[in-house]
Amino acid sequence: MVSRVLFWSGFGIAVRAWQLGLEMRPLFNKSSLWAYPVFAACGASFGYYMQGVDDRQSAILEERKRAILEKRARRALREGETATA
Repeated sequence: MVSRVLFWSGFGIAVRAWQLGLEMRPLFNKSSLWAYPVFAACGASFGYYMQGVDDRQSAILEERKRAILEKRARRALREGETATA
């Protein structure tokens, strides 16, 4: 989880640097240094959100996998009983 948050906070900082580059403004102007932590925090919050999405999707997929395996086991048992009868 930490790696995802760190990646997206770094991405937020890179977006800020790209924005200043497009505007052809200096990257480290004292009056605009406050924006870097804001962009990093926005990126980090997005990374935290994406980690939650990944966890929820993984849980859903594991539940579906378990249900499918149980269904296959019941089907194999049922077909085994009909083959012996």
